[in-house]
Amino acid sequence: MELRPYQQAARDSIQNEWKSGVKKTLLVLPTGCGKTIVFSKVIEDRVRLGERLLVLAHRGELLDQAADKLAKSTGLGCATEKAEQTSIGSWYRVVVGSVQTLQRPKRLEQFTPDHFDTIIIDEAHHCISDGYQRVLQYFKSANVLGVTATPDRGDMRNLGSYFESLAFEYTLPKAIKEGYLSPIKALTIPLQLDLSAVGQQAGDFKNSDLGTALDPYLESIAAEMWRVAQDRKIVVFLPLVKTSQKFTNILNSYGFRAAEVNGESQDRAQILEDFDKGKYNVLCNSMLLTEGWDCPSVDCVVVLRPTKVRSLYSQMVGRGTRLHPGKTELLLLDFLWHTERHELCHPAHLIAENEEIAKAMTKQIEEAGIPLDLEAVEKQAAEDVIAQREEALAKQLAEMKKRKRALVDPLQFEMSIQAEDLAGYVPSFGWEMAPPSDKQIKTLEKLGILPDEIDNAGKATKLLERLDKRREEGLTTPKQIRLLEKYGFDHVGTWSFENAKRLIDRIAANGWRVPTGVNPKEYRGE
Repeated sequence: MELRPYQQAARDSIQNEWKSGVKKTLLVLPTGCGKTIVFSKVIEDRVRLGERLLVLAHRGELLDQAADKLAKSTGLGCATEKAEQTSIGSWYRVVVGSVQTLQRPKRLEQFTPDHFDTIIIDEAHHCISDGYQRVLQYFKSANVLGVTATPDRGDMRNLGSYFESLAFEYTLPKAIKEGYLSPIKALTIPLQLDLSAVGQQAGDFKNSDLGTALDPYLESIAAEMWRVAQDRKIVVFLPLVKTSQKFTNILNSYGFRAAEVNGESQDRAQILEDFDKGKYNVLCNSMLLTEGWDCPSVDCVVVLRPTKVRSLYSQMVGRGTRLHPGKTELLLLDFLWHTERHELCHPAHLIAENEEIAKAMTKQIEEAGIPLDLEAVEKQAAEDVIAQREEALAKQLAEMKKRKRALVDPLQFEMSIQAEDLAGYVPSFGWEMAPPSDKQIKTLEKLGILPDEIDNAGKATKLLERLDKRREEGLTTPKQIRLLEKYGFDHVGTWSFENAKRLIDRIAANGWRVPTGVNPKEYRGE
């Protein structure tokens, strides 16, 4: 099987992490980008080295899917460790195992602690739980790869307490831009849904309270769906089975062909097949279809299970991001949830680099009243946020000039070289959150950066890597940037070292005044 370029890059990066001595690493791929194919190929590489591997998941469907993809993409068979099925005595080098089964001491102790050389965790955002940790601590000498579709650093910080590195990340905007996933259009439905009385549990909203809070709005929601999406193939996520069943009946009364599935549905496989074939055009479920189910023809997702957990939100939306003949985009319906807490996930959180941009995007989408392309909205919001930051920076620089510092403020440097990734950086892994080392502080000072504003080792590492890369590419130094921006020149960070040097020499030769005929606001280097 021929891997896509990003899949091959992911495969190589994972192997390199292990080769360099990092034992626990992460792969982040959006839903629909073939994470099972990537880890199947990684398994194939390790089997060739003579290793034994365990694929760990929390749901039977994920284990079946992994075994199926492994066989199809590599020809490798595997044993199963789940309920009454056991891999003991099997000659297969790969085992797919249920965490619920393996976490039991009796089951674990049938294996020696060094039995597996490598462990793959599917849907790795679950792996912080006690059950997973029991298994992982037992096989603690194994290399570990966690695979997740978690879209942002907020969720990643939790994972950073276990994993040591991020081997590879492929973002949703990149996947859409490169034509591997469907574009997403978001539409805010102008219904005020009151969640202020909903309680919390394990860092998210309580399902039971959500079901009660939603009930009064189901009729209005169905009417709005009929208005904007009656011709689409829709998946609806709801908090409770009874709410899901009630909503299915309401949708059918409006003229939709709606069906409902839940964990107890005897005919679940048949309903899913009928939906796939077009017998139904709406499928309601109570959080059953968040993982391990694919129907590429879905072109509308309705999230009626508001959440603060981004991995969960992206899993729900991911049911509609796959490509399908004739499908031009995924329509994502968002609602005006009224809550005293503002940490709710919105469509903007799928692609925004930080909370500032997400807020600006959400405001745009809510005010538009028509479906808006998420990428276009993100571009505009990012430009607005950068403009606001530059305005704030200008004030900051004015104050800095008075203080006549010899070193460059990191924010000035980041804005000048237009490094959004540095300006919005949030540490994820344990080592990144530690303070910068003395060596890092000394090197930053030597290179012209004021280290006082850098409060973690991750940011210091990224900044030093960027400075190294800029030196290799022959771009301006922090000291050149500070000097020329003091004279009013803009975005000196994008100039070459030689251009900046020539201009500084001219200014010096002119008695440290800008030469006649040079307009700092228009000058962009020679």
